[in-house]
Amino acid sequence: MSHIGICVADFERSLRFYTEGLGFERAEAWTIGDSLAQLAEVPPPMNCRSQMLVKGPMKLELLGWRNPKAEGSASTTRRQIGFTHLSVFVDDLAAVEARLVALGATPIEHTRTHFPIPDGESYVLFIADPDGIRIELMQETRD
Repeated sequence: MSHIGICVADFERSLRFYTEGLGFERAEAWTIGDSLAQLAEVPPPMNCRSQMLVKGPMKLELLGWRNPKAEGSASTTRRQIGFTHLSVFVDDLAAVEARLVALGATPIEHTRTHFPIPDGESYVLFIADPDGIRIELMQETRD
């Protein structure tokens, strides 16, 4: 796998969210212009910031559109066609939730659950990032 791209409305806010909140680290970054308009499926003129973020084997690309502006809205259900969420393991669900809320996340309370797994339990909560993109937080405890 290469990476997952995420279009964001406020580039700096999302950069803080994914680095300070979820622990991703900055990698390569580019400014994308008219020469890649066809690849981006956007008519010129265009200008977009691309920032790669890495955490272990996972790589995200934040796309911050300057021209034209980002449009649309994030998926709000896992039955909507297309990518529905990003899932990450966390060591302390409550601490990560509090940190992400301080950075603009919204907990999706009706998704808060736990269930047994071999030798322990899994605690799960979906949150919406500042743009409404669903992120599944998973904490596993072992006996």
